[in-house]
Amino acid sequence: MKHLGINEIKEIIPHRHPFLLLDYIEDYEPGQYAVGYKCVTYREDFFNGHFPGEPVMPGVLTVEALAQAGAVAILSREENRGKTAYFGGINKCKFKGKVVPGDKLRLETRIIREKGPVGIGEAVASVDGKVVVAAELTFMIG
Repeated sequence: MKHLGINEIKEIIPHRHPFLLLDYIEDYEPGQYAVGYKCVTYREDFFNGHFPGEPVMPGVLTVEALAQAGAVAILSREENRGKTAYFGGINKCKFKGKVVPGDKLRLETRIIREKGPVGIGEAVASVDGKVVVAAELTFMIG
């Protein structure tokens, strides 16, 4: 298994606070997959308004966290170092559960197709083994 801490993640993807949504990478294979985690705390800025009295992580941020895991997989390839992975599309996205403070969000994105600078990843976010988001993410390397 290949592990990455926050400083190593920041060497691969350009995201920074408050938009870096990965805490660590448990395992990855350049160009193939990445499995990471976001430890969700009540101190996240978005909980102030989403929703007062019932804090829920916005689903679009869970999708973004999955995309960042995919970006680690793609941008860790030597030929992609220093580049940015942009969203090209989100397909087959299903929200199946809530992410709340205290959750340890598991983020797994597997690269299933690539053609030139465009690729597709299968992405699954889960909490305690239960899928909360599943999607197919298209990326473009810039």
